Amino acid sequence: MKYLFFTFIFFNTLCLFSQTISGKITVNKDPVSFANIFFEDYKKGSSSDINGVYTVVSENLGVQLLTISAIGMQTKKIYFDVKKGMNKLDIELDHSIYDLNQIVVTGTKTFKRKTDSPVIVDIISSKKLQNIQACNLADGLSFSSGMRVENDCQTCNYTQLRMNGLSGSYSQILINGRPIISPLTGLYGLEQIPSNMISRIEVVKGGGSSLYGSSAIGGVVNVITNTPQFNQFSLAYDYNNINNQNTHHSIYGNVSVVNKNIGVTFFINNNKREAYDHNFDNFSELPEINYNGFGANLFLIISEDQKLDLNFGSINEYRYGGEITHKVPHLAMQSEERNHDVLMGSIEHNINFSKNKSSMSSYFAIQQTKRDHYTGVRPDPNSFQDTLHLNNPPYGNSYNLTSQIGFQFDHRNNKLMGTNVFTIGSDYTIDNVRDEILAFNYLIDQNVKSLGVFLQSDWQLNKRFNFLFGTRFDKHSSLEKFVTSPRFSFLYNLSAYTQFRASLSSGFRAPQAFDTDLHMSFSGGGVSRIILDENLKEEKSQSYSASFNYDKPNVNYLYGFTIIGFYTNLKDAFFQQLNGEDDFGDILLKKNGGDAIVKGFTIEGRVSLNQKVNFQSALTLQSSSYLDPISYSEFLSKKKEFLKTPNSYGYSTLSYRYNQNLIFNTSFLYTGKMTLLHVGGAPEQENDDFKLSKTFKTIDIKTTYIQNIKKIEVNLEYSIGVKNITNDYQNDFDTLKNRDSNYVYGPRFPRTFYFSLILKSS
Repeated sequence: MKYLFFTFIFFNTLCLFSQTISGKITVNKDPVSFANIFFEDYKKGSSSDINGVYTVVSENLGVQLLTISAIGMQTKKIYFDVKKGMNKLDIELDHSIYDLNQIVVTGTKTFKRKTDSPVIVDIISSKKLQNIQACNLADGLSFSSGMRVENDCQTCNYTQLRMNGLSGSYSQILINGRPIISPLTGLYGLEQIPSNMISRIEVVKGGGSSLYGSSAIGGVVNVITNTPQFNQFSLAYDYNNINNQNTHHSIYGNVSVVNKNIGVTFFINNNKREAYDHNFDNFSELPEINYNGFGANLFLIISEDQKLDLNFGSINEYRYGGEITHKVPHLAMQSEERNHDVLMGSIEHNINFSKNKSSMSSYFAIQQTKRDHYTGVRPDPNSFQDTLHLNNPPYGNSYNLTSQIGFQFDHRNNKLMGTNVFTIGSDYTIDNVRDEILAFNYLIDQNVKSLGVFLQSDWQLNKRFNFLFGTRFDKHSSLEKFVTSPRFSFLYNLSAYTQFRASLSSGFRAPQAFDTDLHMSFSGGGVSRIILDENLKEEKSQSYSASFNYDKPNVNYLYGFTIIGFYTNLKDAFFQQLNGEDDFGDILLKKNGGDAIVKGFTIEGRVSLNQKVNFQSALTLQSSSYLDPISYSEFLSKKKEFLKTPNSYGYSTLSYRYNQNLIFNTSFLYTGKMTLLHVGGAPEQENDDFKLSKTFKTIDIKTTYIQNIKKIEVNLEYSIGVKNITNDYQNDFDTLKNRDSNYVYGPRFPRTFYFSLILKSS
């Protein structure tokens, strides 16, 4: 009793002569365990418990500076007015660039901690997109290991993503887990998804057909859009000067409103870019772009166990490249004009039951694209061919409707050894593409339907072992038989800091028109088109990968590295072969070839110090080749190697936060030498030839100053920077109307100076 009496006296005295602050530390409303919170002046503090709850005693009254830090979080400093007695203060932290325990969904189609996933998942956060000054999805994807974004047309600049050396049509692009980026939309879609719409990007490399069906041989990129979390807003303006020749203006903003069980986020984006002519021949190397986009994400919590998510987006983009003139496109000597109207959206219902051991999601997603376009080379003026051209210019129109409906059921079983999450689901996808140019007698009318059923067992045997088994059965309208795509993945935790993963997966591509097939290229004064061989059959793959991951975290630092090896065997690989010509240009035939092998490894390193310095770097070394040589030109010898595929490429990013107001960022992209086909016809290139590019190294720098305006609780961020500061850019573009527009390689942009101003809620 005596000890209890003194304890009672002690705590009552503490309350009389000191001040206590308590509350909860969270990130995205999830508790942050074992976060450190202390007073900056006298370095005394405490830590949160496993539920994020903390209590800290102050020695002084009045406004004091609190510092809060935790592994994987950005350090936060808060001025708080401490009063006598008990003070309440809940704290919301933000993820740092290197959060080891983020929740990821793409690798298993279920929510898992990144470190617990048997499938390695890379994350490109919205913070990283901001640090590298990424305006859209295409700008950010090169800053993940094993990935490279390239321009593939000198005139219209359509982009594609290469994952582990495989071209863009081998990769599946998802929006919130749904494959509504169709082949037609994918031509320019990477540039049409603005970065202010993106919450994060999840990347899974290797065969993903076991979950996502056709076209996921190279991997999966899942764009997770912004969802409302709390009331906030941002409004920004970017000014870009491209190589002292032209300008690019961007205005964009976001607003989120949350009220108990309902929340909505709106975003807007406007871009205007002038055409850029690098070699001063009055033909553009970067097209003119006029872009407007807006959309919204909404959630509604129906009950404690039910939630409804709805998202919607609208994109209008005008794009023009070729001869820089104010004339209508068909009067230009060579040009491409595109006018896109894109609508996309989805609705998803989620319900939990059986005491949260089971869940069911059902969803519907849709995308519609309408495109008016022109692709043409004008014959010599006053000639007979020119008269025909002027009487019947090759204007065209496209229509694309892609939709998917599906469900997924998950059940967690704890009765067996360990924990096993069983997943079963099905989706039905319809993709209708019609692309027509009457003057060329050109028509693609493709109606594809695909029914998929997938099964998966994600078995967490114990803290060290995790096994994942899964398979998918697809009935594709272009194929007579079902396609089976199994997958096995394995995770072994050697220690708290070290993980080993291995995967065996399969994939397939159906014999249908992909994004590159829907693009027309200029060469030798004509327009090349791609058609499908009547006997074209599906392409299949087997992918193997293994990775070793080490990360040593601490409140003050994190360092680690990852080594990934990959091997993909393509069977009946697609390739294009010259199949004659007509009055308008060459006809290319897509055929099945033999097998091809893509193999290599990636090494990635990262360091974070005191939440001030963040460094990440990755290098990929690989080879990509057919087992038997194939023909790229009737005038040249056959080759085994993939074209436009460097054997080495990588990136580095460095961020230094000098203080709460001043941040420095720099990034580096490396692209090794690659073999290219240069088709003859332009003044600089009379005959077809193979070329070997040089090595490219681009460096970007950025400085940001953050001004806090406390009276109205907003931050004003000023940024200045330079992209490709050394102007390491392709310098042998073809000139004039007979140029080979596919002869494009290296960095996407020349030297660009920019200024950015962001007003956002603090």
